[in-house]
Amino acid sequence: METRSNHVLVGSVVLILIAVMALFLVWIARWGAGSDKEYDIFFKQSVDGLAKGSAVLFSGVPSGQIKEIALTPDPQFVRVRISVGRDTPILVGTTATIQGSFTGTSTIQLDGAQKGAPPIVCPEQNPLADCPNGVPTIPAKQGGLGALLNSAPKLLERISTLTERLNEVLSDKNKASITGILANTDRLTGALADRGPEIAATLAETRVAVQQAGEAAKQIGTLASSTNSMINEDIRPQTKHLGETIASAKKSMDTLSEVLEQAKPGVQSFSKQTLPEVGALVHDLREMSQALTGVAERLDRGGAGSVLGQPRLPDYKASK
Repeated sequence: METRSNHVLVGSVVLILIAVMALFLVWIARWGAGSDKEYDIFFKQSVDGLAKGSAVLFSGVPSGQIKEIALTPDPQFVRVRISVGRDTPILVGTTATIQGSFTGTSTIQLDGAQKGAPPIVCPEQNPLADCPNGVPTIPAKQGGLGALLNSAPKLLERISTLTERLNEVLSDKNKASITGILANTDRLTGALADRGPEIAATLAETRVAVQQAGEAAKQIGTLASSTNSMINEDIRPQTKHLGETIASAKKSMDTLSEVLEQAKPGVQSFSKQTLPEVGALVHDLREMSQALTGVAERLDRGGAGSVLGQPRLPDYKASK
């Protein structure tokens, strides 16, 4: 009876110790978990390779693990909750990327924190806008290898399309055309090689022609300069004198116009009164001239007596 009582007592003590140890371990676990900080990351890409318990790295240093992976009401995003140590500097500017590997295991890489920036926390006003699930949110961006792996299907599709188009370009018909083009190009280069001396001579003649054109242009420039000098030295002074002469002639014409204007009344009086009298005088002089002419002729024929007396009758002789 006493032996059974001792076994029961020992068993009870052992059970009590085990229960206390379990409670201590649970408390330690809760205390350790309570010292971590939790954040949500919303990835707009596949999270293939991530799993609950996967490592979270900050600048390559292990800093926590993934606590939960879940879908969101928006099918474009996947929510990943992580837990990191309290000493991890999750500051404004920190971003999260999925660091993939060819072995199939992926991790979350945190970087981009800037010294002096405030920590990422839920705002006191309207916290659900930045913290829809009660914890701060770290912005996500596509990583190099992750973005490459995500774009691999599209890349393969484009490579396949490019290969098909290359096959179309390198069809038998196009190959024959390309062969003809290459043959024609070969013949053209051969012809150019044969005509090499003629081409060289043509180039030399062209060079001489260009040189002569340059000399002609130089001579034209010299001629233009000489013409300009002649215009400046000879023609422009003469033009100046001509302008002075024209101005003097104009002044003389203006003076003559004034004189004519002043003489206009006298000219009109002369034309109306004097001209008729002069006409009558000329008529009288003309008649007097004719009379004098007749007298002179009579003097020539009969002398002075013909003028003073009657003219003599001719002698009459009787016929036998």
